[in-house]
Amino acid sequence: MEIPKLKKIIETTLNENKADNIVSINLKGKSYIADYMIIASGTSSRHIQSLSEILLSTLEKKGMGRFKIEGGTSDGWKLIDTLDIIIHIFHPEKRKFYDLEKMWSEPLLNERINI
Repeated sequence: MEIPKLKKIIETTLNENKADNIVSINLKGKSYIADYMIIASGTSSRHIQSLSEILLSTLEKKGMGRFKIEGGTSDGWKLIDTLDIIIHIFHPEKRKFYDLEKMWSEPLLNERINI
């Protein structure tokens, strides 16, 4: 599936299931780990778990394959890696603490450090 279509499916699924503050960060030229990172918040640990499970089910039904939820023991954060897009679903307090939007949105320094 094309990455823009996958991205739209993920964002729509999160939005339809009441995820808060959905942010998409373009990682092209910043990292080789993925093309995009999508960050969203859930209102409770149960909401976060439900969002991640619904997202996995939706992707599987669309023929995207089977992915796993990381952060299984955490009640404040879940991660789904679709290879092209990484999805983080946080409790708002954890999201503020880790502040991934700031970390990945800022331009990276291309200077070499000489030791």
